[in-house]
Amino acid sequence: MQKPTDIANNLPPGEAVLNFRLGCAVWAFKDWVGNFYPSGSRAADFLRLYGDRLLTVEGNTTFYSVPAPEMVQRWATHTPAEFRFCPKLPRTVTHDGPLMAHLPAALSFLSLMQGLGNRLGPVMAQLPPSYSPSAISDLANFLTAWPRETAPIAVEVRHRDWFAERPAAELTALLTRLGVGRVLLDTRPIYAWEAEGDADPQLLSNRRKPKVPLQPLVTADFALVRYISHPRLMRNQDYLATWARQVNDWLAAGKQVYFFVHCPMEVESPAIARYFQTCLEAIDAPIPPLPWNHLAEPPDQLALF
Repeated sequence: MQKPTDIANNLPPGEAVLNFRLGCAVWAFKDWVGNFYPSGSRAADFLRLYGDRLLTVEGNTTFYSVPAPEMVQRWATHTPAEFRFCPKLPRTVTHDGPLMAHLPAALSFLSLMQGLGNRLGPVMAQLPPSYSPSAISDLANFLTAWPRETAPIAVEVRHRDWFAERPAAELTALLTRLGVGRVLLDTRPIYAWEAEGDADPQLLSNRRKPKVPLQPLVTADFALVRYISHPRLMRNQDYLATWARQVNDWLAAGKQVYFFVHCPMEVESPAIARYFQTCLEAIDAPIPPLPWNHLAEPPDQLALF
């Protein structure tokens, strides 16, 4: 019988558990060519090159457009066996009224994602700022109907009222009872320097991240962190040192951890993710090696030291 941690990793019985995976939000970013990706890299090779360097990726693309089955199959064949995709439910499911009204579409999407095989990690349900605690019954019904025993799911809330004491406790109790993950969105680095007159790092970003409190609670056998980094590495160092200790504690408690680094200036995300790996290694956290660090000719432009 599979353990919950095996299910969270989508592992066949008997396969070793990879306890920590580090990644970014996307893989198809052309401005990574010449630094994260070798000079001259083609778009058709981006996913393969990404999988040679990092262990997981967010499925931001599925939020905006549902891929064809043939595309999902290509994603699987272009990544290593230990790689994991964490796709977002389409916005037509999460952002268009009650979740239960879109349960059939959500289950159809999950069926499509099964084409990833063992490379499918937890699915993310990013709820809009309009989805308030008054809809908790709808959320409970949806999560109860979701096949959690075969496809872990994690919820991200953005309505400010979810972070008040009572709604936060009710949400935590619901997710814990069902074994559903909580997406931990950390936007502090991009807002913390406003009082000092720092330039807004999201000025050139099409989609601003919400300014919501961080509640670093784990409600399932896995933790999923979306860290929104400041483009300047030094602005992230204290936050990432704290996150390294938190991740180390979760790993010691037997949790699986997915840690995604975003940046309003996406060109900086891989370097900041790589720096976080060094933070974890510096405190001897029990994490796997970063594939990127073992390439024959790692890119020089993103060297940190």
